[in-house]
Amino acid sequence: MPNPKPISHKTTLLIVILTGILFGVWLFYSPPGLLGKADAIGYAVCHRIDVRSFHLDDRQVPMCARCTGMYLGAFAGIVYQVRWIKNGGYPPKRFYPIMAFFLLAFGVDGLNSYLHFFPDFPTLYEPTNWIRLLTGTGMGLNIALVMFPTFNQTIWDRYDDIPVFSRWRDLLWLILIALGLDVMTYSEISLLLYPLAVISSLTVLVLLASVYAILWSLILKRENTNSSWKEAVPILVCGLATALLQIGVFDLVRYLLTGTWYGFLAG
Repeated sequence: MPNPKPISHKTTLLIVILTGILFGVWLFYSPPGLLGKADAIGYAVCHRIDVRSFHLDDRQVPMCARCTGMYLGAFAGIVYQVRWIKNGGYPPKRFYPIMAFFLLAFGVDGLNSYLHFFPDFPTLYEPTNWIRLLTGTGMGLNIALVMFPTFNQTIWDRYDDIPVFSRWRDLLWLILIALGLDVMTYSEISLLLYPLAVISSLTVLVLLASVYAILWSLILKRENTNSSWKEAVPILVCGLATALLQIGVFDLVRYLLTGTWYGFLAG
């Protein structure tokens, strides 16, 4: 099947302009300041319950402990793999038990934590933010380990069907890096937590944009057609625009329902 024609420069420019307008509207209506914008991203994907979140002094960070850990784990996983930018192989099967453990821990702790909303319901243990942070981080690593090769397999015309993680020490290093981010987050030292809070929110946007770029590639039948980042710009911008649209719509609906940018159970 022949490759589709390249997207024209005019079409690319139009996509970029429309995305810029969408981004400008979101910037105008979302809360002011860098952390305010990060709050608006977190507001679209996280319950933002204050007691289940870390704080910069008295200010809640953009997402709860679990979501902060999840997106920091995903950030660590993506950054760690960037040097193998066109590797498209999934992790070898010997890593599956570790990934399954991360998934199970995330699910069990999430359910156990949720059941604490019902005082008379029996639970396994008393949930804490450090457990939420750790289990979220493990899930974030899983997301990165799957998302990175999936993106490469879809976007690029040629990719290496080789997994980034083929040795135990590679996975161990990634886990240690993620744990280091967790320690810095849990310390709630403003100098450390501030950039990590912003990074975790930006990772939401990166992941959503990547997922939508993959979907647009499939919808437009343009998978495996890009040999460089320049050629991939139209699809990537479409992914970013759709991610911004989703965040904007979720923000709007939630704000109309609650009348506040704060998390659930606020006040």
